[in-house]
Amino acid sequence: MGKRIGAGKRGRSPGRTAVLLGAGALVTGMLAGCGSGGGLKINVYYAPEDSFQKVVDNCNKAANGRYEIVYNKLQRGADDQRLQMARRLAAGDTAMDVLGLDVTWVSEFAEAGWVEEWKDQNKAEATQGVLQGPLETATYNGKLYAATKNTNVQLLWYDDRITPTPPKTWDEMIAKSKELKAQGKPYSIVFTGAQYEGLVVFYNTLVESMGGHILSDDGKSVVLDDGAVKALALLKQIASSGITDPSLTNSKEDDVRQTFQRGDAAFELNWPFVYASYAKEKPQDVSHFKWAVYPEAKPGTPAKTTIGGYDLAVSSLSEHKPEAFEAALCLRNAENQKFSAINDGVPPTIESVYHNDTPLDPSKPASADNPNMALKYPMRDSIIDAIKDAAVRPLTPAYQNMSTVMSKVLSPPADIDPQATADKLREQLNDALQSKGVIP
Repeated sequence: MGKRIGAGKRGRSPGRTAVLLGAGALVTGMLAGCGSGGGLKINVYYAPEDSFQKVVDNCNKAANGRYEIVYNKLQRGADDQRLQMARRLAAGDTAMDVLGLDVTWVSEFAEAGWVEEWKDQNKAEATQGVLQGPLETATYNGKLYAATKNTNVQLLWYDDRITPTPPKTWDEMIAKSKELKAQGKPYSIVFTGAQYEGLVVFYNTLVESMGGHILSDDGKSVVLDDGAVKALALLKQIASSGITDPSLTNSKEDDVRQTFQRGDAAFELNWPFVYASYAKEKPQDVSHFKWAVYPEAKPGTPAKTTIGGYDLAVSSLSEHKPEAFEAALCLRNAENQKFSAINDGVPPTIESVYHNDTPLDPSKPASADNPNMALKYPMRDSIIDAIKDAAVRPLTPAYQNMSTVMSKVLSPPADIDPQATADKLREQLNDALQSKGVIP
């Protein structure tokens, strides 16, 4: 998530026109994948990321002419990315080699047989030094199906001129918000409350922080236990206590960022991309823009915050699998993760990268024009703390169906009736699990 979030509404099955257009794009993509110049091409299909071509260039230098990695930029919307890759793989497209998968897609693509398992030396390199939470997102049924490229985790953001110290629990934050409201000060708690994946992420964090479960550990049955019901009650309390922004039910990540940055909120729950935006747009105030780990839902028990990010998988249809594995490993190695973190704001999955304070140009001292991790990620210790005790969204091939159901049932949050809503979720999630994923 972060810069590349584009989770829009889930569309219906495409009509005949869309299918024809998709087929045309498929043929065009296959022809383009052959490359020109006769050399071996390794086609990488990945989300738009400003500096990713530079990473590709670095890896092409390392390949020393044995192959050329070609960056095929996917659409900006996450749903569109997934749909394009799924259609092409279902059609047997052999021109796709390395696939950039949102962390919620790995299970679906593995279950469909579209991606290769990582084994032996490739697996050893892909897992070395990787934080446990991100590593779980690349795993399905105990097997590794992708290499982690970047992760993401939400933090609590606040202004120390309004709140000198951050609240440690949700109870404290709700009470502080009400106190600030009574004083006529900015008081709102802002988060992603629109009917989309962001609301599901927020709810999943509350469930995991309550010690609850939405699905069984194997992802095959619906649980929605007492912790999940308590999370519904907390979500309703937050949304119906007069302490959220009026735009809650339309708020996505950037809406939340802008509301806080305008000074219309006291607490923001969002991804680390907000820091760079604040520093750029309000440099005079950035010294007061502070962060902390998520508040505890159960006092005394650290919150488990839902992680995002992207993983790199090798297509089972690739005709160049050894080179594809090698290319994928290069694209997400420690140096390239640091480069992407500094330039594109995508947090690394390899823990040691956070502590690597060598600037981009090691021949010069670190500065605003030659940054290192300390300058770009002053909140890195909080990120690591959150990731080390992170929550992962339910690992199931039917996750897209589940997400659609949950976002609909949970919206608007103020209308939640904890027990009745839990019963409705159980029924509809059971139906969603009957699907193996939406294969176009």
